Amino acid sequence: MARRLTENDFDLLFRDARTAQGFTDDDVTEETIRELYDLLKMGPTAGNSCPARFLFIRKGSEAKRRLIPHMSGSNKEKTGDAPWTVVIAYDTEFYEKMPVLFPDRPHMFDKLPEDDTKYRNHMVLNSSLQGAYLLIAARGLGLDCGPMAGFSKDGVDAEFFEGHPERGAWKSSWLCNLGHMTPPKFDRLPRLDFQAAAAILD
Repeated sequence: MARRLTENDFDLLFRDARTAQGFTDDDVTEETIRELYDLLKMGPTAGNSCPARFLFIRKGSEAKRRLIPHMSGSNKEKTGDAPWTVVIAYDTEFYEKMPVLFPDRPHMFDKLPEDDTKYRNHMVLNSSLQGAYLLIAARGLGLDCGPMAGFSKDGVDAEFFEGHPERGAWKSSWLCNLGHMTPPKFDRLPRLDFQAAAAILD
């Protein structure tokens, strides 16, 4: 039976966690980034297809310099300050990895691209799930997260993916800055209560 987390754990993952709008100069090691991936990869996806791909970009790197021009407005500054920025993408040829991910059914998704709607829905839904696992794992490791969509997908794809021998089939979905955040500039915004956002059917 799974063990319930403590209230302090829930505070860390949800109640006290905030969206990072700025970052301190505290470093985040590559070892931590690799640990983060090793945690998030264990989250479930349909058929264990794992279509998400993650491009981790370090502060001060040439790759970060190339990324900044594709950010929108104030996202440029916060992305430049973040110790790491992750491009959460999906692999349009994810099905080629199924012999590794599901050896007993290596061809289960081979024909999925024939139905464009189901194909895209599968990639977007499951890669988004994996992106959510990244947020939870990062918070569990003591990192703050700044997820965002304010960037040019076409620009990022052209800059980092198109024509690349290993990443040529990747498509960007959203970005997340990682590090240790500066104090929030405003109080936490409200959330909907159960009655407004949920229901139980008998």
